[in-house]
Amino acid sequence: MKSRAIALFSGGLDSILAAKMMLEQGIEVEGVIFKTPFFGTQKAEAAARSIGLPLSVIDLTDAYLPMLKAPRYGYGKNMNPCIDCHTLMLNTAGARMEATGADFVFTGEVLGQRPMSQTKQSLNTVAKNSGYGDVILRPLSAQLLPETKPEREGKVNRSRLLAIQGRGRKIQMDMARDYGIMDYPPPAGGCLLTDPNYSRRLRDLFDHQPDYGLRDIELLKFGRQFRIPEGDKVIVGRNQGDNEAILSLIAENDTVIHMADVAGPTTLVPGGDQQALPIAAALCVLYSGEPPEQIHEVVCRCGNRNYAFAVKAISRQEAERLLL
Repeated sequence: MKSRAIALFSGGLDSILAAKMMLEQGIEVEGVIFKTPFFGTQKAEAAARSIGLPLSVIDLTDAYLPMLKAPRYGYGKNMNPCIDCHTLMLNTAGARMEATGADFVFTGEVLGQRPMSQTKQSLNTVAKNSGYGDVILRPLSAQLLPETKPEREGKVNRSRLLAIQGRGRKIQMDMARDYGIMDYPPPAGGCLLTDPNYSRRLRDLFDHQPDYGLRDIELLKFGRQFRIPEGDKVIVGRNQGDNEAILSLIAENDTVIHMADVAGPTTLVPGGDQQALPIAAALCVLYSGEPPEQIHEVVCRCGNRNYAFAVKAISRQEAERLLL
């Protein structure tokens, strides 16, 4: 009977190669890719199509957000909880394995490639804490790691697995060429939680709004963001794309500010606190490109209420002091 496996499939070169190695051994493989507000699925979906791999998309958001607020093993350089993140993914993949009757789970991880999450100790910790330790295989580095159950039971031929370690990619690039894989993404993480600017905004959200929701997480991706002395947040669009995205995310009690007579940025005060409006309007004027020393009219909209008032731009120095 053919062995079956679940692949954690990011769409990066290592996960592509791990999948090809298992398929080469005659193993039936289903890829899984996880979706959250911090990373998407497009790269994995494109890569899976290119190698003919069945791929299931699993939305991990509901489980991910509580973990992100208080990860057991802390964060990396920014707000990336890599060990806890990988543990959650492997736990979810293990549940998928059980639900579908597959024999094991495998990943494209390479020993020593990432300093926090791919040391021998962290790989072991993640596998153990996932609850599926003995059925998690890392084909690219398997010969440097303890033998797993699928190897002991002959579901995988250990002699055909590899002993890659470190951050170099020459072996993987040679393998890709041998497999005829010429188009694969660069080794960039693609996770917003590794981005220092986004991480700073996320920390600020956790500090100021313990009852945050998914909408608040999404808003972190757009515009210039300010935390004003009253504690409110102001978001100012940088371009048309930002303006449209901000407008698509407004809630009933938000206040939206526009320049009255000229084009300018969409400016949002989530929650619409009246105390925040003078500074928010002044920020709108500053980033409109209009002469900052002149008084300009802005229009505020909150629900069904619209009103206008005149304001000068805030100083650029003060704006930069409030910028997240």
